[in-house]
Amino acid sequence: MGNFISYLERKFGKYAIPRLPLIMIICYGVGYMMRMINPEIAYSISLNPYAILRGQVWRLVTWVLIPPNDNNVFFLLISMYFYYSIGITLERMWGTFYFNYYIFSGMIFTVIASFIVLGIIAFIAPNMLVDNVAAIYGYNDLFQLISVAFFSTYYINMSIFLAFAAMFPDAQVYFMFILPIKVKVLGIIYVVLIVYEALVSFSGNLLWTGIQLIVILASLLNFVIFFLSTRKSLGHQRQARSAAQRKAAEEYRRKVNAMRPASKVNKHKCAICGRTDESNPELEFRFCSKCEGNYEYCQEHLFKHNHVKKDLHPDNYN
Repeated sequence: MGNFISYLERKFGKYAIPRLPLIMIICYGVGYMMRMINPEIAYSISLNPYAILRGQVWRLVTWVLIPPNDNNVFFLLISMYFYYSIGITLERMWGTFYFNYYIFSGMIFTVIASFIVLGIIAFIAPNMLVDNVAAIYGYNDLFQLISVAFFSTYYINMSIFLAFAAMFPDAQVYFMFILPIKVKVLGIIYVVLIVYEALVSFSGNLLWTGIQLIVILASLLNFVIFFLSTRKSLGHQRQARSAAQRKAAEEYRRKVNAMRPASKVNKHKCAICGRTDESNPELEFRFCSKCEGNYEYCQEHLFKHNHVKKDLHPDNYN
């Protein structure tokens, strides 16, 4: 898998989008403003496979504009900044193409999962639904309801966090700005909460629970396949880059030191005789508290000099 991705990078690496985390945050901002203007806009841009098959192909792209959670603006901004920071860290660590591949593969898996759900709803739902959602809304609106409720970039962002937790397990974050917690512990907690939410939210309805699990697995499949299969190669690349950087830094320091003059700056110098701690290491040097200025003298002239005033100079000393 790692060799395959390296091949893709050689062929298509020049098309990789730099600073992709920033672009994602901008997309969320645009989507949030659109929902403020028209709250129903989500039903027109969401990932609805039924509508896509009927010609609304823009939904294959526009669903990424919907913020994962926009109920609270403050927490939305905090979470977006958090995901941006860890996304930029991963992009710098992996490289632009590897990070692009990770994000876009998660999005592609989510799109594929939406069509799988469409097939399940179309062929299985009539015999499995225990409520009257389909009877009230009809299939078209039912797919819209499913697309808005399930298909978003929430789990894509979660895959970014899980990748960060796997790369930097001992890094610490402050949960709720108060409690320091290691990223690996927070990642385990998040996974447990995701599974619990999927099993409990739609308890009693196997269809909705199955849809939720399909969405979760599809969105995190990029983490399972991509990261686990390339973690070793990425670690070797990171170590190689670090070793190369250290070698380049050491070579630079050697060149700089070779260009410097072989002179030594003396720490202590007598203001009268000019002797220094290098030429006469046996001497002791002291500053005179009665002289106006920073004048230092050796032990022989410390008590045998005229104190420096504004109109005097050390050259006039005896």
